[in-house]
Amino acid sequence: MADHLLLTASQSDDQLRLLAVGRWIAPQAARLEGVIQAQAFADQTFHSVSIDMRGVEQFDTYGAWLLRRLRCCFQDCGKQLHVIGLADRYHDLQHDVDRLTIEGACLDSPTYSASDVLVFVGCWVAKAWQQLIGIIAMLGAILLALTTVIRRPQSFRWTSAIHQLDRVGWRAVPIILLITFLIGGIIAQQGFFHFRKFGADEYVVDMVGILVLREIGVLIVAIMVAGRSGSSYTAELGSMKMREELDALHTMGLDPVHILILPRVAALIFALPLLTFIGSMAALYGGGLVAWLYGGMSPEIFVARLKEAISLTHFKVGMIKAPFMALAIGVIAAVEGVQVKGSAESLGLQTTTSVVKSIFLVIVLDGLFAIFFATIGM
Repeated sequence: MADHLLLTASQSDDQLRLLAVGRWIAPQAARLEGVIQAQAFADQTFHSVSIDMRGVEQFDTYGAWLLRRLRCCFQDCGKQLHVIGLADRYHDLQHDVDRLTIEGACLDSPTYSASDVLVFVGCWVAKAWQQLIGIIAMLGAILLALTTVIRRPQSFRWTSAIHQLDRVGWRAVPIILLITFLIGGIIAQQGFFHFRKFGADEYVVDMVGILVLREIGVLIVAIMVAGRSGSSYTAELGSMKMREELDALHTMGLDPVHILILPRVAALIFALPLLTFIGSMAALYGGGLVAWLYGGMSPEIFVARLKEAISLTHFKVGMIKAPFMALAIGVIAAVEGVQVKGSAESLGLQTTTSVVKSIFLVIVLDGLFAIFFATIGM
């Protein structure tokens, strides 16, 4: 039957008779919407409505939805729609569509009770506790692998460790030099800009020397390593987890911590103090260059003042922090790497989490060390 007229209407006395023909399916949406809209908002001077569906050739979920919509429109006007001749094979579909519950969007802002807040805090604490347990477990696994290496030094993967040392240390030198040089110069420039108001230009050298050696040098380098190498470790371990390479090592009787994680952490612990030393020297050089070009302080005066301002203690404070920060970065990177699931989204999420947690933990460790060294008088 031609479907150029999908729905026709005829009225006799106080009864409206609708005749449906053709294909009531989704591709006919534009035409069906028009005829349904016309009947729903027509002049309704009748008492009963019936629709004859015997001429419908095809009927899908969209057609069932339109039939339900037409019924609801008449019900809102106090009239009952009687469906006649709907094929038996479509009854179940129409029944399922009629049973659907459609709820309007909630425009009111959500309200939170005290119990909701307690549930949120409890979930957050439980999640933080699980993460802490994971970090402690990974740290214990690394220490256990280290004891095995101490008993049998030949079991340590020296080739892998040297390769990781090249990636983490040597290849990071250019960017570390650039960033720390700029940081040292910026600190010196800001110091001269503000201290000059009080005629205290010489104290800029004290500030640059002490701040770089004790805090800024190791902190900037650790943050750079966390973003550069920590994320790399997480992505590598996560990719191995996705490809089931870690499970393959377990199957072969090998420990992934001993094979993959220990060489990476050892390379970090060895490389970060060296990078801290290089970065601190670059920052001092940047501060001296700015003091000469911007502050009018000759290099001889800068070096002489720097010798008076700093001591070996300031240098040791910064260097002592470096291995602990490296260990924290390595452990966090390993924990997040082995938690990667089987999707690329999970890999990206855990890599981002690794960088954020590493930087956060580095800053926390720096604060704890500052309190500790202040307590013991260093």
